[in-house]
Amino acid sequence: MPTGIARPEYVGRPGPAPFTGSEIKDAATIERIRRASRIAAQALEEVGRHVRPGVTTDELDAIGHAFVVEHDAYPSTLGYRGFPKSLCTSLNEVICHGIPDSTALVAGDIVNVDITAYVDGVHGDNNATFLVGGPEAVDEASVLLVERTREALARGIKAVAPGREINVIGRVIEKYAARFGYGVVRDFTGHGVGESFHSGLVVPHYDAAPRYDTLMEPGMVFTIEPMLTLGSYEWRQWDDGWTVVTADGSRTAQFEHTLVVTDTEAEILTLP
Repeated sequence: MPTGIARPEYVGRPGPAPFTGSEIKDAATIERIRRASRIAAQALEEVGRHVRPGVTTDELDAIGHAFVVEHDAYPSTLGYRGFPKSLCTSLNEVICHGIPDSTALVAGDIVNVDITAYVDGVHGDNNATFLVGGPEAVDEASVLLVERTREALARGIKAVAPGREINVIGRVIEKYAARFGYGVVRDFTGHGVGESFHSGLVVPHYDAAPRYDTLMEPGMVFTIEPMLTLGSYEWRQWDDGWTVVTADGSRTAQFEHTLVVTDTEAEILTLP
């Protein structure tokens, strides 16, 4: 990392300091988050252009790292609770938090890339799932899973409005996923984001009513990032302490945006 790029406060520490700020951001803070989110979205786009058979997940990590740094930002995952890389690569049955390594992508794989940028004191977070070799190389069930997970995110975003309980987002996503018999991962959720990578605000992707009844308000910034599976939503974690996989080995897809609640709806901030 270049010495001139500011690090988040948690780098070099076991974990982040507890967030004590507000989930409601003022206009100036939203503009800063918009900048961080745009860099993250552009980085995701750049990494996605290099997803192809034979490329290793370490190579994808290097591409994402270089892009973020070239834009004077810090890759938020690097050093977060000891995470060793600048983005997450979650392949096939990996739900989330996959650590890039020497694994080479194979035609027919699906891979989720999750990248977050930190700049000017705030984070912007997004991810997307890519088809390795294109749709013609990937089995139909996986292609449809990816398409429908992207649509689930879109429907969750459309459910955002001030005055609504935040659990309505998960209700909409789970109802849509149930049409296809998909599992909806419950224990990994969307979250408040901004000055803190994870503020403590929880955004479930399943019907969690009457829990998680926080009312959405204008200026609130959080992520929505549904994880859908072809089988069970149950999971297990590898011994590396990070990699989360489906318990039954079924494939899984995920998409994520950072957004802000406006006076009427949601505005997506992670746009390139």
